[in-house]
Amino acid sequence: MKKKKLTTLNEFIDKNVGKKGTKKRDTFEAEYKVFKLGVLIQQARQEKGLTQEQVAVLSGTNKSYISKLEKDLKDVRFSTLQRIITEGLGGHLEISIKF
Repeated sequence: MKKKKLTTLNEFIDKNVGKKGTKKRDTFEAEYKVFKLGVLIQQARQEKGLTQEQVAVLSGTNKSYISKLEKDLKDVRFSTLQRIITEGLGGHLEISIKF
């Protein structure tokens, strides 16, 4: 019986999206980061036991904006994001730059 070699996530992405440095891969990775931000906000909100409406009121925005942010809103102002994290979720936003 021949064993199949397992494929890593990076190998899978290389094959199906493209190698690092290609335009398609760069777009994929940028969109993934936006998606990940929405998921992190949704998870934090749920862990706090808050509704989207409650987070919106606390952060001075509206429920539909919170919903869009959780579902992959492409553009978010830094000041609004910071308000949602600090005032709406009671958290702390950390930003880093990597090369």
